[in-house]
Amino acid sequence: MSTGSELRFDDVVVRFGDLAAVDHVSLVVPEGEVVGLVGESGSGKSTLARAAVGLVPFEGAITLGGEPVPTRGRRRPVQMVFQDPQSSLDPRMSIGESIAEAIPPGSSRAERRAEVARLLELVHLDPGRSAARPSELSGGQRQRVALARALAGRPSVVVADEITSALDVSIQGAVLNLVRELQRELGLSMLFISHNLAVVRYVATRVAVMRHGRIVEQGETARVLADPEHDYTRELLAAVPGGHRAAVPTSTEPSRSTP
Repeated sequence: MSTGSELRFDDVVVRFGDLAAVDHVSLVVPEGEVVGLVGESGSGKSTLARAAVGLVPFEGAITLGGEPVPTRGRRRPVQMVFQDPQSSLDPRMSIGESIAEAIPPGSSRAERRAEVARLLELVHLDPGRSAARPSELSGGQRQRVALARALAGRPSVVVADEITSALDVSIQGAVLNLVRELQRELGLSMLFISHNLAVVRYVATRVAVMRHGRIVEQGETARVLADPEHDYTRELLAAVPGGHRAAVPTSTEPSRSTP
């Protein structure tokens, strides 16, 4: 991993015609922290994520360590993991080839093979399966490959866009455990996007609540969930089955399994 830096959104606006999908958003992802961004579908969360990696034009400023985030070239310090791992991995490439493609240039073929093996082990996949195609893996395994591919770029920040919502409930917890483990082991900085407050509570140290393109509340996760200030945050909490103190909807015990 490269040296971490603070990812900052300052007064960011994304327009689609006359519609402001992101409306003057300011948000900080501190170095070494997981910040949860939560809101209903259509609130602008994914659009903000795409702005961070240069997939949509925007107004305002998005900086990393005080400098504009570079979105071109092989070295991209902000990497994104998408909701659907099936569509984010090239079906014609083996998983090892997909990961190797994201490794910055300058290493030998042997070094790249070793790095692919290291990354697969890091996400709890057998390096011996590097020749497998995405279609040969389960949804949870494909999402682990997508995480490994993002980490291969040696990013300062990972943007994770609803990375468990396309997975079976039975394996969501294992992927969330992996996110927590990577944060601990690598000091990973992450913007973690979800519509599920229980999931955000499990992985994020800070949370921002987004509605109609705007941040309506943000702060330390424990504080926001225990004593929300905005009515919309209260609505989201009320919608969590079993209350906002409920665990994520799968086992959260540490596991080395690879569902």
